[in-house]
Amino acid sequence: MRTNYLLIDLENVQPDNLALVNGVPWKVKVFLGAHQTKISVSMARALQALGADAVEYITVEGNGRNALDFHIAYYIGRFAAEDPSAFFHIISKDTGFDPLIKHLKSKKVFCQRSNSVVDIPLVKLAGSKSVTERVDAIAANLIRRKAGRPRKVKTLESTVRALFQGQLSDEEVAKIFELLQKRGLVAVDGDKVSYNLDS
Repeated sequence: MRTNYLLIDLENVQPDNLALVNGVPWKVKVFLGAHQTKISVSMARALQALGADAVEYITVEGNGRNALDFHIAYYIGRFAAEDPSAFFHIISKDTGFDPLIKHLKSKKVFCQRSNSVVDIPLVKLAGSKSVTERVDAIAANLIRRKAGRPRKVKTLESTVRALFQGQLSDEEVAKIFELLQKRGLVAVDGDKVSYNLDS
């Protein structure tokens, strides 16, 4: 199973919805500025609920423009070298990360920036309870993939399982696949899959 890293730029964002990541395996890295000595009680409780082994606090030593951002970039590089299949989710409103993310993606490092925990596709997927919500979430994920969409039935089924971190039964995967076809979003010809998602 792929490791998901949640890298929180606490100088920029103080997320109040960390409870949403509970129940999904994450490695959470909270980056604090040199002068940040406190976090809110609600955030501390949410982080504590994830487990002591899941959370690490990284305090930036010294001051300087973008000092915290450089620390986040360093840790992504370090963790990507240790675990090339990991996915990095940066929580920050700082668009300065976007050129780095584009470069990382060109090097096959999975990385994205979200303004909030609720904007992370994996969190949206994990929070999807009804089959309809799950199909909507999968369709949104497939739309974003464009040319990277699975072309075979088995690959698409594996993708659905992976998106939900292996938490779906075979029956649930089959139901989702059936609804994708009924809605006309996916067409199957033998073992090949085509899509009608762009309209």
